[in-house]
Amino acid sequence: MTLSRRRTLQLGLGAVAAAGCSGVERRPVQASDNLQQNFSVNGQMQLKQRAAAKGIIYGSASNYSPLKQDPQFAKLFAETCGILVPENSLKWGPLRPAPDRFDFTEADWMAQYAQQNKLLLRGHTLVWKHSNPDWLESVTSRTAEKVLTEHITTVVKRYAGRMHSWDVVNEAIGGIPSWRSDGLQTMPWLTTLDKDYIEIAFRAAAAADPRALLVYNDNSVEYDIPVHNRTRSAILELLQYLKSRKVPVQALGIQGHLDAAETRFNANKLRQFLKDVASLGLKILITELDVTDQNLPADQTARDRMVARAYEEYLSVVLDEPAVIGVITWGISDRYTWLNQSNSRKDGLPVRVLPYSDTLTRKLAWNAIARAFDAAPKRG
Repeated sequence: MTLSRRRTLQLGLGAVAAAGCSGVERRPVQASDNLQQNFSVNGQMQLKQRAAAKGIIYGSASNYSPLKQDPQFAKLFAETCGILVPENSLKWGPLRPAPDRFDFTEADWMAQYAQQNKLLLRGHTLVWKHSNPDWLESVTSRTAEKVLTEHITTVVKRYAGRMHSWDVVNEAIGGIPSWRSDGLQTMPWLTTLDKDYIEIAFRAAAAADPRALLVYNDNSVEYDIPVHNRTRSAILELLQYLKSRKVPVQALGIQGHLDAAETRFNANKLRQFLKDVASLGLKILITELDVTDQNLPADQTARDRMVARAYEEYLSVVLDEPAVIGVITWGISDRYTWLNQSNSRKDGLPVRVLPYSDTLTRKLAWNAIARAFDAAPKRG
């Protein structure tokens, strides 16, 4: 399954589960919503500078081609961001085309781009249930631990000393209802190694690069709906289990794929979840932040305000938690976003979901993120 289809399926199942379990219908979003909210900002500082002033890292994901082939975009990216996440180049599929071959061409180029532009570098991801090569299906329980450990060791050692952090395991739970009591999702590694694959992955990554921050990354924790409530509980249980076994997990990554038409945002529940994670001694990063406008009205002015409101409402909550040390948007410009394919609008209008438009000009979403950084308490 492609990444776009996987995201579409996941969001679709989440909506079905929420509707079926809660009996609550989403309130239709009106074009008049939010028209009077003021998104003014002070000064001309870039997002990375506003974040750094509060002890927070700001950056973005990008694919290889836009950075290499679009000089205007590449320049804006370096000016705006303090950290780069290769969106796809470090996943098993592109990186490991055959059992006996790695292809580091794209990942090495992006690491060099980051170094040349004085950006931190972030690895995504060492273990995921998607974007895997076909040959991985032939791995058996007898060989699985060796294959997984060798892959992680090879990749992490190559960038050791250059990576700020790694998403070691991505979406082991992931929001979709699971048949297991611990909420873990079906994937090749769970089939061959059961729950132990998570511990194996973190220990291999820690041995290969003791300096990188090791992150467990997941989604579907933002809203007060049954599937998100279950996911928050399952993630906490997993983190508590890993900590009890002294597994070297050091941070939780919260993806933050938001929906501007979703009205069931519960600030108190999210604050408590963040507090519970922090109480385990873990840092927190917002790792894939964006806001879909798929179900918003066509009017561009109203749409931009609703998207901006979703960014500011969310960030005003998460940045109040001192354990949150970074915010990474899943792209900086509407010119390059996976939402163009997976969550496109039925009316055919271009999506307007990221801080910069497809012409690389600032939108109200940029203002909203800037305002959230300006209002955030300074980290110690």
